[in-house]
Amino acid sequence: MKPLVLYDIPSQLPGSHWSPNTSKPRFVLSYKELPFETVWVEYPDIATVVKSLGLAPKKRSDGSDIYTVPVLSDPNNGALIDESLEIAAYLEKTYPAKPIFPHGSEMLIRVFDSAYLDDAHPIVRLIYVRVAEILNPVSAEFFRRTRSERLQLPWEEFSPEGPKRDGDWAYLEQGFNKGETLREKSGAEWVMGDTFSYADIIAASRLFWYKRVLKEDEWARISSWNGGRWAKVLDKVQQECHLA
Repeated sequence: MKPLVLYDIPSQLPGSHWSPNTSKPRFVLSYKELPFETVWVEYPDIATVVKSLGLAPKKRSDGSDIYTVPVLSDPNNGALIDESLEIAAYLEKTYPAKPIFPHGSEMLIRVFDSAYLDDAHPIVRLIYVRVAEILNPVSAEFFRRTRSERLQLPWEEFSPEGPKRDGDWAYLEQGFNKGETLREKSGAEWVMGDTFSYADIIAASRLFWYKRVLKEDEWARISSWNGGRWAKVLDKVQQECHLA
């Protein structure tokens, strides 16, 4: 079997990978024990690289084009897929061993994925500040400029020290408390009960993002919430996916 190819965004961190979106296929590939290689693409080069692969752009809410990673290339059959959820669906269909959508759960997990994405704001502004700090310089400049344009907010106002940032942290903790309440009600090991699934990868990829880009004391703060629940959740998923 030829190794699959994952297009990802590099950083200055050890191991380079950090993005929650590209981490999802990385988790899936490792869980299914599929060989893969990484092609690193800096932010300003994403559009050129994705265009060269022949993939169509996505549309922003204003109708403008946007090219994104992850992209997965499968040289075993010529398949080329973008978007983390669609990559997961492709891998499940093409390589069904060790399922990530067990018991016909794909549609349910798609709903879960959408709801989980919607719950990320406004803390994402603080995370964006930290992301820019770990990117390589050429990507950091591009990232700051494009995020400021997208949110129509000067970069220095994203998450300044003081009441604004305190509010971001309070919002984030509320979200984790809500997640803890749901987990206490289920009393189960995984999101879907006793069965590991892509829903666990969705949750872990967010935690992985926080752990990778936040400062050490900031991740320690999250790790202390809910009796240390969230660091344990990430560790368990990484172990399940052979990434510990």
